[in-house]
Amino acid sequence: MSLNPKRWQDSASETVQVVLPNDSNPLGFILGGTVMHLIDITGAIAAHRHTNRLALTAGVDGLEFLHPIKVGDMIILKSRVTCTFRTSLEVEVEVFSEEILTGSRKLTSHAYLTFVSIDSDGRPQPVAPLIMETPDDEARCRDAHARRAERLARKERQ
Repeated sequence: MSLNPKRWQDSASETVQVVLPNDSNPLGFILGGTVMHLIDITGAIAAHRHTNRLALTAGVDGLEFLHPIKVGDMIILKSRVTCTFRTSLEVEVEVFSEEILTGSRKLTSHAYLTFVSIDSDGRPQPVAPLIMETPDDEARCRDAHARRAERLARKERQ
């Protein structure tokens, strides 16, 4: 398996679908669990594209629900790899709502997910490095390292 460095653009992913009544609560807004499910899938696609392997969700950091998404609106999820480690990588997922009639778009949720790259036997596998092309790329990776350090510290305290 090649461990050639990759740019985040090479594995970025976008998911778009219409929010239907079966995905909503009695108030007519998408269920938080449905949003979390779509975040996990969209993030996993970016992880799979980067690693060219299976990847398991190891953690979710900082999931926030900023605004509700109404039935009939579109939900748009965008994912990108922010940093890679030895056998894991962090993926950022942003969630937007788009009103069909106006085209108005709003950021509704945001999360960072950690995935572990595995082989067919479930053993962790090395991850290709992420190419840092801009100061923004470097800042995102520095922030990912800080989140990882905090996550590992929490795990050690348990």
